[in-house]
Amino acid sequence: MKQQRPVSRTKVSSVSGRRSSFIIHHSSLSLIALTRPVSPSINACELTFHDQQPIDVAKATEQHRAYEDCLRSLGAEVISLPLEPDLPDAVFVEDAAIVVDEVAVIPLMGAASRRPEIFSLAVALKAYRPLRYMEPPATLDGGDVLRVGRRLFIGLSSRTNQAGIAQLGGHLAPFGYDVQAVEVTGCLHLKSACTYVGNDTLLINRAWVDAAAFAGFDFIDVPASEPGAANALLIGEKVIMPSAFPQTISLLEGRGFKVRPVDVSEFQKAEGGVTCKSVIFNVPVIQE
Repeated sequence: MKQQRPVSRTKVSSVSGRRSSFIIHHSSLSLIALTRPVSPSINACELTFHDQQPIDVAKATEQHRAYEDCLRSLGAEVISLPLEPDLPDAVFVEDAAIVVDEVAVIPLMGAASRRPEIFSLAVALKAYRPLRYMEPPATLDGGDVLRVGRRLFIGLSSRTNQAGIAQLGGHLAPFGYDVQAVEVTGCLHLKSACTYVGNDTLLINRAWVDAAAFAGFDFIDVPASEPGAANALLIGEKVIMPSAFPQTISLLEGRGFKVRPVDVSEFQKAEGGVTCKSVIFNVPVIQE
């Protein structure tokens, strides 16, 4: 019986980096989701726009487990990175890498305390993509990167500067990606203010980002009573949304979108949402 395996473009077959020698008969794509367990020190997380609230570590761990189960139910292979007990924000893996089809770019995150998070993530990504690294004075968080096809909108925020946007553009230009800066105010990252939910549609909080930057898209405006609801995660035809935002969920469903609510209440206390706890990308699957 033929077996299917996800592999990288360089035929690396596992996170350990072992190289394989199988013959390619057929190729398709498999979805990988890199995650990381909740750090027991998460209550010391970096906060920019939120006041500190106690985070229940046990409850956050259970919510994270349910989040991973949701990803699996939508077809992703979840690969958990090593626990980082001394890095409070390490569960928010999205900020530590920007992965496109051809390469992965490892940034200098805007909060210096978070920069050690990149090391084990880079080891895992090396099995799937060639790596590129940013250099000072660039700063950039992956939460500021909104990719729609070969267009990348990059939030100019408290965590991402112009040098970071320029360096990311330089790394991706050889592969035909268009990088556009978008100013963000009032929230941590661009994807706190705006995310893509499919069908050329953006979920948006216009108080935090100017919709004029996204010419050609349709918009669903989050209610004023749910300002944090613009962060959603599209996988296939399903939109993962925080269950704390029922009005926004109703708006999405009213427009024909299929929503999967998940409870991320403990992570919202840390300025987190549904995109930030995973790095999601496709890899080829071959039959041997």
